[in-house]
Amino acid sequence: MPRGDVRTAVLILLGEAERPMHGYQLMHAIAERTGGRWQPSPGAIYPTISQLEDEGLVTVTASAGRKLVTLTDSGRAHIAASGSEDPFTAFPGGFSSIDLRPLLEQVHDAARQVARTGTDAQAEAAARILADTRKALYLLLADGPERTEQTDPRRTEE
Repeated sequence: MPRGDVRTAVLILLGEAERPMHGYQLMHAIAERTGGRWQPSPGAIYPTISQLEDEGLVTVTASAGRKLVTLTDSGRAHIAASGSEDPFTAFPGGFSSIDLRPLLEQVHDAARQVARTGTDAQAEAAARILADTRKALYLLLADGPERTEQTDPRRTEE
């Protein structure tokens, strides 16, 4: 994403939050808002914050070892007047209400356990299962859930 989009995203998030945020919170909020499809690096966020501060659109204050960024009245006026396109519209759907992270952590733990304590044959089987799962997930995105369920060879009829 271009830096202008980072700039607009930071201003929008601060305006919506109506509270100070630090750089990490802003990076996390952008990633969350886009379902993880866009996560600006510190090298994009912090120079943007400095530029916005120089322009008087935000203030930066130190609190508990962190620099908190607050939208100024000028920043609010800039958002209202700018007419900048919302960069989040490039990521329709945002993120799913289903959080897959706990399940991913469980799969990771199971794979690590197989790698540590399983036989070579078990590790090879685990690698095939993980590769098949990866392919199935991409097919899900390409074909939609209905088609993927119909073509999954492991699916059993009830």
